[in-house]
Amino acid sequence: MKVGLLFGSFNPIHIGHLILANFMATNTDLDTVWLVVSPQNPFKPSNTLLHEFDRLHMVSLAIADNPNLGVSNIEFSMPKPSYTIDTLTYLQEKYPSYEFVLIMGEDNLPLFPKWKNYESILAYHKVYVYPRTGSVTTDLPEMPGLTFIKAPILDISATFIRQCIREEKSIKYMVPDVVAEYIQVHKLYQ
Repeated sequence: MKVGLLFGSFNPIHIGHLILANFMATNTDLDTVWLVVSPQNPFKPSNTLLHEFDRLHMVSLAIADNPNLGVSNIEFSMPKPSYTIDTLTYLQEKYPSYEFVLIMGEDNLPLFPKWKNYESILAYHKVYVYPRTGSVTTDLPEMPGLTFIKAPILDISATFIRQCIREEKSIKYMVPDVVAEYIQVHKLYQ
């Protein structure tokens, strides 16, 4: 089984995440894509994050009808902040017959050399890179293990969605209806 891993805060999950995950699961050699909810990204302040279980639940709601996608809370029981290499190592030990592929936005490539043990990620795992608006070129595309995937570019962000919610503007079509309803019922991001 070849599993793509799309890590993220998913704060909240939005249509851009879902389109990308589904595209990777159905238009590459991946058998499935797991959306890995990160409790704390080492590059983001934790005070901006909604509780991890709310974010996990919204991802579960969003992908419930898609057999190509899965959700993982694997990092919830790991030390925080979460480091991708540690998660990949743990997953490989837990599922030794699976091949795990990291899915990464092109905008993350300049920061990639600052990731913990990024050389080991490239040595033991493939990395599928999707395009992002405003990405800066780096030397990393020359490195083996990176595969650039022509995926749709969707310029939508969770930051913008949270701002819309605070300003009491519509988020319809930016998030699945079940996620919008969950946000409204639980008065999240207000």
